[in-house]
Amino acid sequence: MAPARPYANARAAVDALGMVSITGVPEAWQIELHQSFAGIEDLDKAAGPAGSSHRTLIAFYRPGWSYRADQAIRMFPRAHYFHITVYCVRPDAEDQLGELVKLRRLSADSVNLDRPDLAYQVVSGAPSGTFLFLAPLTSLKAMDEGVAKIPVYAEATAAARAKTASQVSADGEISREHTLFRVEPRMSYVSDDFAEADREFWRPKN
Repeated sequence: MAPARPYANARAAVDALGMVSITGVPEAWQIELHQSFAGIEDLDKAAGPAGSSHRTLIAFYRPGWSYRADQAIRMFPRAHYFHITVYCVRPDAEDQLGELVKLRRLSADSVNLDRPDLAYQVVSGAPSGTFLFLAPLTSLKAMDEGVAKIPVYAEATAAARAKTASQVSADGEISREHTLFRVEPRMSYVSDDFAEADREFWRPKN
């Protein structure tokens, strides 16, 4: 069955982005953009059992940990790729991770890095202390900015971030994994309003 078929059959009132990994181990993800837990229940009742083995996570949005969130949200309909980072830390190390995220934002701002992302905390389906950071990319060219040399005026912030990252790793971090995903329209289920931002991509004629 096509990944988007259950959504269509249930006439789901939610956008679901299908994507496949292009780095790391082969993976296929579907990210449902629910606005509430009630929306998850509505879809569960409408779609019923999926009939296939897969892992499901539920995560809630952490606006204070996101970077240029409004911009990231606007980019979702135009994203052809996602850079997803998964952190797993001990529950008592959450404050340290928060400090690392803060320094990361300051470092990005210091070089005006155009790489917005949305932060989520997993509340079901994974160990406590699991966090996801989703960075939408309209093109992989956006990754080139991230490898540019840090200017002299930003070196102090970068050094502080590196020190905090080392402390989190030593005191509380269990794992950190970065993966690039390519968005697949044929695996996705999005509304016409969502698709309007990049109709040629979401609604190809062929």
